[in-house]
Amino acid sequence: MPTSTPPAPTLGRRERERLLRRAAMLDAALAVFAENGYAGASVDEIAERAEFGKGTIYNYFPGGKDELFLTLFEERVVGWLHEVVARSFPDDTDLSTPPAARAAFRGFIGALLRQFSESREALLMFMKEGYRTRLDVEHEAAFSQHFLSVIEAVARPIEAAVAAGALRPLPARTVAHVLMGNVRGYLMAEVDAECDPSGTFEPAPFGSSSEAAEFLTTVLFDGLLAP
Repeated sequence: MPTSTPPAPTLGRRERERLLRRAAMLDAALAVFAENGYAGASVDEIAERAEFGKGTIYNYFPGGKDELFLTLFEERVVGWLHEVVARSFPDDTDLSTPPAARAAFRGFIGALLRQFSESREALLMFMKEGYRTRLDVEHEAAFSQHFLSVIEAVARPIEAAVAAGALRPLPARTVAHVLMGNVRGYLMAEVDAECDPSGTFEPAPFGSSSEAAEFLTTVLFDGLLAP
């Protein structure tokens, strides 16, 4: 699991050290959340894992466990999702024809699946804990706002492809929800297969993220009916 981006060398020594300490705290929090779940995690254990005092944790994250959890979601999930969208759909992306649009979105889905492999620990934790966690209304609103920002980012190339006549004129944000929901559903199916002790839950027979991306693209863009 990649850690936060290293501090830029142009920053002062104190600021670099502060950012490194902050990253170490987030790494420790991620490990504790992944092992114990949100409900079973504590600031005491996170502080011990990070090798900082409990008070130091609260100096960086005054909201304690809730703030650590939300910060991990914002920086290590939402942040990389925006990066994947930006890399997959640069300004010169060809979305002018159905084949071009299909290829662009296939590349995006493949990039999502590859990123999942690289950021597996964080994503698994949020996939398992996200719906179980009961935070206050303000924090729940923050979760929703962050996720909607990703949906807005995915909706923009969908809108461009619709405007070019490459995709059907369907509501772009709804389509973005469906696309992201199907990727999440595929990932959960893989996780369920790995966690099934009986071995009766068969994983999808794909050997690479590229093959899995083609499967999802076929379902989403070509449909399930035989030609």
